[in-house]
Amino acid sequence: MKMRGKLSYLIIILLLISQLLGASGCLLYLPLLPSPDAPPNSSDTPSITNEHIDPSWTIPSIDSSSHSLPDIASVVREVMPSVVSVTTEMTVKDIFQREYTQSAAGSGVIIDDKGYIITNNHVVSGAEEVHVELADGRILPADVVGVDALTDLAVLKIDAPDLSHAMLGDSTQLLVGDWAVAIGNALGEGISATQGIISRLNVSLAVKGNTLSDLIQTTAAINPGNSGGPLLNMAGEVIGITSIKLASIDVESVGYAISINSAEPVITSLIQQGYVSRPWLGVALYTVDPYVAAQYDLAVDEGVLIGKIIADSPADIAGLKEGDVLIDFDDNEIKNSDDLFQAINSCDIGQRVKIVFVRNEETNKVVWVQLAESPSPWD
Repeated sequence: MKMRGKLSYLIIILLLISQLLGASGCLLYLPLLPSPDAPPNSSDTPSITNEHIDPSWTIPSIDSSSHSLPDIASVVREVMPSVVSVTTEMTVKDIFQREYTQSAAGSGVIIDDKGYIITNNHVVSGAEEVHVELADGRILPADVVGVDALTDLAVLKIDAPDLSHAMLGDSTQLLVGDWAVAIGNALGEGISATQGIISRLNVSLAVKGNTLSDLIQTTAAINPGNSGGPLLNMAGEVIGITSIKLASIDVESVGYAISINSAEPVITSLIQQGYVSRPWLGVALYTVDPYVAAQYDLAVDEGVLIGKIIADSPADIAGLKEGDVLIDFDDNEIKNSDDLFQAINSCDIGQRVKIVFVRNEETNKVVWVQLAESPSPWD
């Protein structure tokens, strides 16, 4: 009897708990699913109108001709015969000062039937011998017509019949997202092609103390050996000369080309006179930093220190002296030598400019200088 009473008491407790849980909303209610052939409940569906129902509708067909990808193979087939592998040789010394011959590989593109070839300055810099290999297998010696370190461009010349050459395009017409093709001697293993898009325009980038401007950034793979090769649009026109890539563990598919519109006047000058004429001050410079300032006991720790002045140069004529520190050029603050180079190159030959400088303890001294034309490398 006692056991039965205890069970009855337990049952009553459980019933009370279940009622309390039900009232507090803790029970899980499963939805009642309608039969598959039952009509939808009007309270569960949005308002529907028959106005746009069309029994004859089908999925639209796609015009494949209007959505086709660019014909990259045709671009490569057309331009590849004008792309060359460039091989250079120079004499270098090892750590024991023993001389040996070092070879390097790059690329170039033939731009006319006379055999002029565009490449990068860094491809041929210091080279004692330069050879190019054509697409048909011919290997020919190449002469260096001229180089320009400031823009990293160079022009070579070969003498051969039946030369294919590429056409130069207009890089000002490029848009971010345009397709691009890079052709070159990637990794020194022969001419190959990669494709990508234009990802940025008008890029400036500091490279080894120099600033390259008006660069085209592309996702087309740029590898060692591609330097100097062409970057092409889908018309098969050269829109840039591949120059550098960013190499880092966290960087992928970021390459740069010198825009062809920036390259054209440099190429023309190199072919016509062997060098590029620019405004000229006539000084040798050192960037001033706290270490240089302390070493030479300078009154400022930023600017450019004149280490040498060429006789009868604009700087010499204006009265500047070795040891002067230039801190402002034509209302442009000068913190380092690159600042000064950029400021000078933004001027015209013959332009008169104001230079603010420091001499010994005298600061903010001013002199006016008339820039001359840069002398040729042979003067």
